Amino acid sequence: MRKVRLNRRIVTAAVCLLVALAGSVDAAEKGRRSEPGRLQQTAATSRLAEDSLRAAIEDLTSTFGPRYAQGKQYLARLDRLRRQQAGAEGEQAKQVLARLQALSREALIANPLVSGRPIVFIARRQYRRDHHNTATMFQTGEINTRSFKGPGAIKTIDLARGGEVKTLLDLPQGAARDLEVAFDGRKVLFSMRRDVKDDYHLYEMQADGSGLRQLTSLPGVSDFDPLYLPDGRIAFSSTREPKYCMCNRHIMGNLFRMDADGANIHQIGRSTLHEGHAALTPEGTIVYDRWEYVDRNFGDAQGVWTCNPDGTNHAVYYGNNTKSPGAVLDTRAIPGTERFIATFSSCHDRPWGALAIVDRSRGMDGKDPVVRTWPHDAVKLVMVGNYDTFTRVKPKYEDPYPLYDPSARRSAGKYFLCSRQIEGEQMGIVLIDVFGNELVLHAEGPGCYDPMPLGPRPRPPVVPDRIDLGRPDGYFYVHDVYIGTGMDRVERGTVKYLRVVESPEKRFWTRTAWNGSGTQAPGMAWNDFNNKRILGTVPVEDDGSAYFAVPADRFVYFQLLDEKGMMVQSMRSGTIVRPGETLGCIGCHEDRRSSVPNSARKAVGRTPDRLKPWYGAPRLFNYRTEVQPVFDKHCVRCHDFGKKGAKKVVLAGDLARSFNVSYMELRRKNLVKVIGAGPPDVQMPYSWGSHASKLVRVLRGGHNNVKLDAESFDRIVTWIDINAPYYPSYASVYPDNLYGRCPLDGKQLAALAKLTGKKVNGQHHEPLISFTRPELSPCLAGLKEKRDPRYAEALAIIRAGQQMLAKRPRMDMPDAKLYGIDADREAKYQRMAHRETEARKAIVADRKHYDMPRAGGE
Repeated sequence: MRKVRLNRRIVTAAVCLLVALAGSVDAAEKGRRSEPGRLQQTAATSRLAEDSLRAAIEDLTSTFGPRYAQGKQYLARLDRLRRQQAGAEGEQAKQVLARLQALSREALIANPLVSGRPIVFIARRQYRRDHHNTATMFQTGEINTRSFKGPGAIKTIDLARGGEVKTLLDLPQGAARDLEVAFDGRKVLFSMRRDVKDDYHLYEMQADGSGLRQLTSLPGVSDFDPLYLPDGRIAFSSTREPKYCMCNRHIMGNLFRMDADGANIHQIGRSTLHEGHAALTPEGTIVYDRWEYVDRNFGDAQGVWTCNPDGTNHAVYYGNNTKSPGAVLDTRAIPGTERFIATFSSCHDRPWGALAIVDRSRGMDGKDPVVRTWPHDAVKLVMVGNYDTFTRVKPKYEDPYPLYDPSARRSAGKYFLCSRQIEGEQMGIVLIDVFGNELVLHAEGPGCYDPMPLGPRPRPPVVPDRIDLGRPDGYFYVHDVYIGTGMDRVERGTVKYLRVVESPEKRFWTRTAWNGSGTQAPGMAWNDFNNKRILGTVPVEDDGSAYFAVPADRFVYFQLLDEKGMMVQSMRSGTIVRPGETLGCIGCHEDRRSSVPNSARKAVGRTPDRLKPWYGAPRLFNYRTEVQPVFDKHCVRCHDFGKKGAKKVVLAGDLARSFNVSYMELRRKNLVKVIGAGPPDVQMPYSWGSHASKLVRVLRGGHNNVKLDAESFDRIVTWIDINAPYYPSYASVYPDNLYGRCPLDGKQLAALAKLTGKKVNGQHHEPLISFTRPELSPCLAGLKEKRDPRYAEALAIIRAGQQMLAKRPRMDMPDAKLYGIDADREAKYQRMAHRETEARKAIVADRKHYDMPRAGGE
């Protein structure tokens, strides 16, 4: 059998020719349907395309033997076509191409992985474009509910029967999504919404469309992306912990698990944003995409993670520090390899883009592990530009599914089903392979998604549960904090403590936003999205090891501290530990594929340390109550409005338009160096934080003989090291006013700006307003000096803001309360939390807990 060497030119030519021959439309060719008579290929290009087809036929013949019985005949026909093509011109050349079209389709569909059983798929519209690739639920009562559109259906196509299409479920006003076929091939699991007034719930039916059964039914939440687990239970994503993306206003989902009948739904993932597109690995673990950003940019923080079916051992799989693509979705492992196929997408796009095969044996980030892409040249976009670079890809692909037959192991990782642009936004079912062939199997309006074989598939092994839902804590073990990127530069013995910080979820949003780092709605900090809760610190042994207890199911990250309590290094991603779980890591930012060194550590074999609280019980960090008192005590006598020190910095605690005065002054004058919503790259030790901040250098240098007590110093450096947050809560008492924080409305600010001639409604400028001492507001200084009659009118506006704050304190004030829609959102959150508690109690007591009461049970 003749060997064929494939290179990029062959792949390119093969894709161009065979896609056109199959009657598909390449979006890059202006979206119009191609015809063989229009194809302007040179003879050399055609031969390269034939080589690609030949490689697939030879592989299928070798892999499947008698199951691909016509392989030799296909090769003979291909040889004849090549001879006929030599010198063919005009009408004769068109006829040769038409015969090649027929042969290509016949030979590729004859693949037993393609025609051996029907293909089940979703028929629906492409999701309407929205803020982010996760914004596809269009949940009732949320900002984008009206974007939901039907109709939809679940269908099958049987290519062995000439492409016969059957409808299993028709939804004239609704839509289905996220198909999953049972291991025995007899059932189908999916998410469905009957109309715009409904939400996505989970359903199951027989493979012939009979026996439709609803599994989840809770109103006002979205359940989606379900998958069968090896032990018979079901994992899925859901908005049952109602939270929003920190950089905008859209509902997010997390991983949940339930029994096969829909009972005992409980949360197994706790990242602060989104966990979706879950699938099983051949080892029985869950692989999923996670969007979360702790002290980093929002757009390049959606990589691939993995966990056990009980939610233990959440760990990076690929792409956590890869700036482009902005999202890695639809990950499916390729059996028998360390490779997976996924959609390389963008932050601000639909969940589509390029397809890529990634080899984790070559790395877990960046371009090196990417072994090929569709389109072929999309690999050039990896690590190029930013989180939206892959919006350039044409045509767009999604929903890849590796075809595999365990009785023919050589079939793994070569042939894939996917959805691909056919015309405009319409998607069709396409067969792709590693030899460069690309064949449209079926297309119909409004579009085809989630194609997969409808038949038995291997059941992965069961990973036993390791959790105890009756326990409040889990445990972390760190082998050596000096192992990992950059930590080898730190002298051993430097790290004395490890701090545990929680990054809480966002439960509220406003329509107005502070754009300090993307869309903060409402404003939270100068250039970061997160609020923080310090859970406490534990000691680090002199050999770098640590072992400690942490409250279970909290999204936390770690910081390494020196003897002064100053940060040496910080995580910029989060982790959780489940109840009763012990989770270990080698070091700080270590290679996740490395093994634990075989050496005894002091932290092993002893009782885990308990967290030492930070000046009281854990609480949401509020700059005004945690840090401002230090400046009031030690600094304001000089650094206040009208005082000598004000020329350098004003450290007064007056409430300004969006933050307070000292916070704005320290940030706008760059007196503290923090990472903010920084880049995805791992930062080196000491590169930001208190050690790198001018404010701390000045204080340690004995500025004007100011001597801070230990607690005061610790409060300042801790604030800097947790990335200088300001607000403790995402809630807002002024959701329609500037940045969701200002007590003055738009008309009042406009009038004040006109009266004073100052940009009082601008961003990132000096603090021009003091609601605490209105007469000292810098925006009034010019009017006051000139005894301008406009002074009294401007002062009255600021005093009106002062009165509003007294009447309705904002969230940086001690008497702040929830109002209006935020009170409703919090009530819903607490209802969902109560349901979670009740479900866990039922699991511990071996009872059943359902979304709705059932006859004969709870």
